[in-house]
Amino acid sequence: MGDIKKIELQLNRLKKMGVKIALDDFGTGYSSLSYLKNFPIDILKIDQSFISNMTVDSKDAKIAAAIIEMGHSLGQKIIAEGVETEQQLLYLAHRNCDIIQGYYFSPPLPSYKMTDLLRLQAQNGLDKKKSSTANLNTSPFINQS
Repeated sequence: MGDIKKIELQLNRLKKMGVKIALDDFGTGYSSLSYLKNFPIDILKIDQSFISNMTVDSKDAKIAAAIIEMGHSLGQKIIAEGVETEQQLLYLAHRNCDIIQGYYFSPPLPSYKMTDLLRLQAQNGLDKKKSSTANLNTSPFINQS
């Protein structure tokens, strides 16, 4: 229990300095609901293992939806990791997932290529493949709320 208090104090110090605290791979491994209670978490990142199968496994879909709803009820932003298909994007966007990242938009890029990609998208808009989702007000890179 002492370690939990030390961690909580350290995280609170970071928050006072303006650092946002994210809980990565939420729902797997060592992530615990007690972290949400005890630690000043700003962002939950839904593990990609729930995202990858959520369009074919209703349990994964329900878990992803529950994480989004729970996180929002606690005042947290939600990031979905590993989005690769339009169906995944639509499911998450309709449940008000705050930030969506994954190969659907782009593979990981060095910062200079990311800047080029954002500049190109700003100049040309989204390509035709993704134009059907443009009205969702969901950006792969920026939280629009």
